[in-house]
Amino acid sequence: MTIVTEILDFDELKKMATALFGNMVKAVVDIDKELVAVDAELHSDLEALLLREGSKQNNLWGINLYPEVEGDAFIEYDSMINLRPSQGNRSRGVENQEIRKKIIEVVAKRIKR
Repeated sequence: MTIVTEILDFDELKKMATALFGNMVKAVVDIDKELVAVDAELHSDLEALLLREGSKQNNLWGINLYPEVEGDAFIEYDSMINLRPSQGNRSRGVENQEIRKKIIEVVAKRIKR
């Protein structure tokens, strides 16, 4: 597991995908601190890592990254940690478009092709 505080090279992301799931990397994005935690079997492990490092629960969102896919399908918004009725998110996806936009911005900032 790694917290990306600078830049993650896209080739490294591809290696992570191949090593664990074949075509996908699980990630958790802190939309406030603009961090991305990657490379674990469970989103909850990445979430716990970020919480230990001082992130706040309501800023953390689970996603899957598909390095071999271009465009919008590169990011999949699907994680059990996203189930947050108290924040108005009643699914495993990310329903709020502003939060989705912020996730895209953070991923683009931290992962470079």
